[in-house]
Amino acid sequence: MSKPSKPNEPLVTHIYTADPSAHVFEGKLYIYPSHDLDHVMVSNDNGDQYDMEDYHVLSMDDVTAPAVDHGEALHLRDVPWASQQMWAPDAAFKNNTYYLYFPARDHDGIFRIGVATSANPAGPFKAEPNYIPGSYSIDPAVFVDEDGKAYMYFGGLWGGQLEKWQTGEYVANGEGPAPTAPAIGPRVAELNDDMLTFKETPKEISIVDEDGSPITAGDEDRRYFEGPWMHKYNGKYYLSFSTGSTHKIVYAVGDHPQGPFTFKGTILTPVLGWTTHHSIVEFNDKWYLFYHDSSLSGGADNKRSVKYTELKYNEDGTIQTIEYNK
Repeated sequence: MSKPSKPNEPLVTHIYTADPSAHVFEGKLYIYPSHDLDHVMVSNDNGDQYDMEDYHVLSMDDVTAPAVDHGEALHLRDVPWASQQMWAPDAAFKNNTYYLYFPARDHDGIFRIGVATSANPAGPFKAEPNYIPGSYSIDPAVFVDEDGKAYMYFGGLWGGQLEKWQTGEYVANGEGPAPTAPAIGPRVAELNDDMLTFKETPKEISIVDEDGSPITAGDEDRRYFEGPWMHKYNGKYYLSFSTGSTHKIVYAVGDHPQGPFTFKGTILTPVLGWTTHHSIVEFNDKWYLFYHDSSLSGGADNKRSVKYTELKYNEDGTIQTIEYNK
């Protein structure tokens, strides 16, 4: 854990980590990943192999500094409403409080999104007794805008159950749209000032092509699958996400945090392993992409490792594609 950090190398090697949400808090980088367990699981489209049960927080004084593991920040046993699968988390700071947002299955097997709080960005975090009312699916990402308003983006297909919520209610046998129909978009909801509840009913985000036509469900190179992330650059809002089945990180740009967003291109080409999940953060006047792959485990889907690399923009605000190199 004392080894200096380098681009495109695992931040830590003593545990498996994935789904990194990176933030600058108190002048340092804090990374909030999921924690893959070191055991053999059979992979399937429902995601049963991702049976994570706790979170560790990592921090770095600088991108070249060793990543510090602050230990267990929250465990499944301490979340009253949750039954299993603590997947990709995120964190935010407001009200002199650090908030950890995370998905897990409730006792009916339905994914919900919970929140835990701490006075310290490294935790430990104390979970609220119930999940956020009106929350569902996976992959929460919280963006606090310059005006103080906070928004949660979330949703994931297949194992993340987003197809089952198209009517606004959970439909156990719900399926996705036809390939020629508009793709299912991620959800967004403004948070109340307490950061614990939604201010509004979550709404679907519109992602369109350069001609203003919705990205279709069959357009797997561009359609939303999971892992939303929001950042702001030169006054524009950048919604980035995973395409899932084609294993890319792509992005769309808009003028409002709730969209609509126009598809622009690929940020990261496919990594080793089935999933790809990321975050984008500015630190010391440079931009960085945090991501994961399965190189440390030799390709195991459920044993991933968090890495980072520098992210660069073109003069027109588009992002330069990063070619993955394990």
